[in-house]
Amino acid sequence: MKQDYVIGIDFGTDSVRALVVNAHTGEQAGTAVQEYERWKQGKYCDASQSQFRQHPLDYLESMERAVIQALDNAPSEARNLVRGISVDTTGSTPVAVDKNGTPLALLPEMSEDPNGMFILWKDHTANAEAEEINRLADSWPENYIRFVGGIYSSEWFWAKILHTLRADPEVLEKAFSWVEHCDWVSAELTGDTDPLKLKRSRCAAGHKALWHQDFDGLPSNDFLKKLDPLLDGLRDRLFDTTETSDKPMGRISGKWAQKFGIPVDTVIGVGAFDAHMGAVGALIEPYSLCKVIGTSTCDMLIAPNEEVGHLLIKGICGQVDGSIIPGMLGMEAGQSAFGDIYAWFGKLVVEPVRTLLGEEAAKEIAAKLIPHLAEQAGKLPVKETDIIAVDWLNGRRTPDAKHTLKGGILGLNLASDSPKIFKALVESTAFGSKSIVERFRSEGVPINEVIAIGGVAKKSAFVMQTLADVLNMPIKVAASEQACALGAAMFAAVASGIYATLPEAQQAMNSGFDAVYQPRQKEAQIYEQLYQKYLISGAFLENEFLKKSEPAAVIPVADTY
Repeated sequence: MKQDYVIGIDFGTDSVRALVVNAHTGEQAGTAVQEYERWKQGKYCDASQSQFRQHPLDYLESMERAVIQALDNAPSEARNLVRGISVDTTGSTPVAVDKNGTPLALLPEMSEDPNGMFILWKDHTANAEAEEINRLADSWPENYIRFVGGIYSSEWFWAKILHTLRADPEVLEKAFSWVEHCDWVSAELTGDTDPLKLKRSRCAAGHKALWHQDFDGLPSNDFLKKLDPLLDGLRDRLFDTTETSDKPMGRISGKWAQKFGIPVDTVIGVGAFDAHMGAVGALIEPYSLCKVIGTSTCDMLIAPNEEVGHLLIKGICGQVDGSIIPGMLGMEAGQSAFGDIYAWFGKLVVEPVRTLLGEEAAKEIAAKLIPHLAEQAGKLPVKETDIIAVDWLNGRRTPDAKHTLKGGILGLNLASDSPKIFKALVESTAFGSKSIVERFRSEGVPINEVIAIGGVAKKSAFVMQTLADVLNMPIKVAASEQACALGAAMFAAVASGIYATLPEAQQAMNSGFDAVYQPRQKEAQIYEQLYQKYLISGAFLENEFLKKSEPAAVIPVADTY
């Protein structure tokens, strides 16, 4: 049998994963995970300000170690038979670059400046700028935000750029252009990061940077200059065209071929976001909602353009032709916090232990806490009088992005213990997922099934059963532990010419599913009532926020739900 190998590289929030795959059998021949050392130390971040930055050296160093280790774990012949590499990353995670495409933090004089680093997807320092973009877009003759749900988010490209240019004069002086992480690292592997030449991901540009064919590319310079004169002329230093991720970015550079020990004719594919490639790895089909469940969630949906392309779906994270599967309309939604909420509660419990009993005791409890809480919460009955929590601890991504919102826990009494509160927090993340499903359906997009991938989907039966009950739909869990990296490998197999189309690569390389969670009808009926309370609670919290910031816009709760 012919032997060709491809590598998928998946840059997550905390670490990078490399996966070596036999392109003909789908065998996952070698894998490795490397954490980002600076990120692990908490450098360049300030959670109180919602500032989350990552140093480009974290990406380069961890990628090198992960790929070498994955190849070391693969059969000895694999290293010389690598034909393609594709990369997925978090997003929107842009960085300011100079004329050579070098991230500013790689310049000696800016090596410790967080504003010259990659601005991670969950950085919300640009809330004010996002609101400015929305106000201007609402009054502009060409509605540039109509294909991203009608609301622009502080998690996205333009808001982050504008905030950074305003905040840091040195970045303003030295930034020639801006590049998404998935584009920069793919170009870095080819050895040519020239921002005017590198191919830009359709996925990243369409969902986060307001790129669309109807606009002949990005928003006009007049729009950007009106938003802020600091943006005048930047459009000409960005891009007009984009590519789907089945296309090659180029061939690997001699430097990286030598580092990895692979052939110099290895093809590097155009990059994309992790959730989008993960959906491909999980065998997404039309009208299947693929939930990538980890620290946050990204919800992927595809459909034929001729069936839904005429719709403008309100409050989601964009609808882009070819952003997931070439030739299909790709739609994105998601929650700004999912597993992060469980981690927050865990820290809340463990921190006093650390203070009182020391680091070792805290580590021991932290390792056991969430599984223990899940086990205890799973024994509790589901009742109409249960605690209600709202999952906006990191703001709300969809439906209707508003990252300044806060979460809440309602209905506490003196019998409310940690398992009950944990149960409510898990249910809140499921209710947030349900609100996304309901938005798609109300906008005319059916959802026929749910597919789940990611760490939470693989590790927590309690969370997944709760989600199935709340959605009142079966949930299939992809078998691969590395669905995003597997999806990237599938794209690499097409970009390098091993397969002509992505469905062919999916058919040959998929790992299938290893679990299905069926909804329990008694619990599903009670959860429908609790979901209505979740909506009322969310409306209350949002109205309280509006009273403080936008008095004229207060909407009575009773009129909302």
